[in-house]
Amino acid sequence: MNQMNRKKFLMSSFAFGLSYALHANNKLFSKQENVKKIGIIGLDITHAIAFTRAVNTAASNHPYGKFRVIAAYPYGSKTIPLSIERIPKITAEVQQLGVSIVSSIAELLKKVDYVLLETNDGNLHLEQALQVIKAKKPLFIDKPIANSYADAFKIFEAARKYGCPIFSSSSLRYISGLQELDRTKVIGADVYCPAVTEPSHKDLYWYGIHGVEMLFALMGPGCLSVKTVQEQGTSFYVGNWADGRIASLRGIREGKDDFGGTVFLKDQIVHLGQFMGYGPLLDKILPFFETGVSPVDEKETLAICAFIDAAEESKLNGGKTVLLQK
Repeated sequence: MNQMNRKKFLMSSFAFGLSYALHANNKLFSKQENVKKIGIIGLDITHAIAFTRAVNTAASNHPYGKFRVIAAYPYGSKTIPLSIERIPKITAEVQQLGVSIVSSIAELLKKVDYVLLETNDGNLHLEQALQVIKAKKPLFIDKPIANSYADAFKIFEAARKYGCPIFSSSSLRYISGLQELDRTKVIGADVYCPAVTEPSHKDLYWYGIHGVEMLFALMGPGCLSVKTVQEQGTSFYVGNWADGRIASLRGIREGKDDFGGTVFLKDQIVHLGQFMGYGPLLDKILPFFETGVSPVDEKETLAICAFIDAAEESKLNGGKTVLLQK
């Protein structure tokens, strides 16, 4: 099943891997007091409709039931063809779920307590995130956090300056079997994922970031260097960690694609399970909104960006080993 067909299947079957059963109960929900209001920036990614549907159709006694997505700013990239195609469709879908559409991020921030930055274009994330950070609204930034280490660093720097909690992750950090592993016992990993590219982004920031997220969720920060081997339908990345461990990512652009991998531990070899949809990630986002404590350390997110930047440099230099930025 290719990338787009898999997304259509997930959307049509509502198989978002939610951790709890969801029930439509909007009338009861609307009567609740002290509803925690969520706003979305960017309606050019399927995650936006997945998160909205999960939250806004939850029963009032469900853990999601005290939250509601109430408003969205649809942009989003105005230049990437896929985004231009998606925005009208996803806008219509979230409106059917009771979400009002606003004309600016400033207007959105006046209405909400928390923000999901879902814009598919990582080049816009710094500009958009800064507006939220200055308003001190707890912020989840969907993948990629940015399209460069430099922009990601500026986002975290601003978050510290203004005292704004932020959290960024791919949903593949929560692929079946990964979170149960003791990563202090991991001695290596070989993971794979779809890795279609978009000209406006460095290769791995667009879709391959899902695989990089898996890799660092297993190995942790501390990668020293990366080497990229690029062919027409596949890219292969080998990272060397400071403690002597080695891990790899296969990015698939032709043939059957999927998410998965093999993890080598001190006492066993584990094969990662299936992509569980967006529910396991949402299960982390909503508690983060309340506590302000990110489940993913800033250093790890920045290490992911450093890996991607170095992998791109390696590709452009014919597969030369490149040291990661510190």
